[in-house]
Amino acid sequence: MKYRVMVTGAAGQLGYDVVKIFRAGGHDVMACDRDQLDITDQQQCRDTINAFQPHIIVHCAAYTAVDKAETDEDIAYTVNVTGTRNIAVAAEKVKAKLIYISTDYVFDGTATRPYQEFDLTNPQTVYGKSKLAGERLVESLCTRWFIIRTSWVFGVHGSNFVKTMLELLEKRPRLQVVHDQQGSPTYTVDLARLVSDLSLTEKYGIYHASNSGICTWYEFAQAIAEEASKQSGFKPSAVLEPCTTGQFPRPAPRPQYSVMDHLAIRTNGLPPMRAWREALIAFLNELSVQQTE
Repeated sequence: MKYRVMVTGAAGQLGYDVVKIFRAGGHDVMACDRDQLDITDQQQCRDTINAFQPHIIVHCAAYTAVDKAETDEDIAYTVNVTGTRNIAVAAEKVKAKLIYISTDYVFDGTATRPYQEFDLTNPQTVYGKSKLAGERLVESLCTRWFIIRTSWVFGVHGSNFVKTMLELLEKRPRLQVVHDQQGSPTYTVDLARLVSDLSLTEKYGIYHASNSGICTWYEFAQAIAEEASKQSGFKPSAVLEPCTTGQFPRPAPRPQYSVMDHLAIRTNGLPPMRAWREALIAFLNELSVQQTE
């Protein structure tokens, strides 16, 4: 069946791949970035969604500047809370399924085992608090919803840790990377596939989604250097050195541990996402193809 799918934040790194996956599946996709839709304008959200009558709305648009949010609190809440409410209200009016993309920052990062979907949340940052508030509005205003929490996202169509490392590894003689924060990287192509697969079901609820496996940022950087070195033309000069979070103070505290257990993916019979290193290799291949085009 062909569905009408609306994607907010369509020019972002996840939104871009979500649009691509749904279009490849033969669906009618309305790709909305901020130029086409101001999610903070309730009337515009209502009019746009009512005119398109989507079956599925994938809400990728968000304020994601984690450090800046600590001082831009009003803007973070306007986009992540008011904007999400506007999309949720309009989605419910046309009986669309709503998929809300959330984050590992809804947790405090003090766990000693992977976070499950139903563990208590305790965000420590303005960004995390605003995204959790968005989750609660989706739960309370919609009858058909999916909340997907993800972490350490990287894709070809945006700025991210992998791209930054590739650039710095060639420019710097030495590079310090944090080795006391653990998490799971997530490739946007794999996440977009999960979004598409889930949206065609009625297995509503909260999902934790990342590529499988655990690493620190330092271990992730090591893997980036190793895998990129296998590609022609990439010659890293930097020596990687592990450091502590305390050596790089940031306005917003980073979770020490943000590994997420994929309990809902397993219990709903969905295929697990591949290992993060395998996904990294696929990303580097995609990036090299894009650069030669």
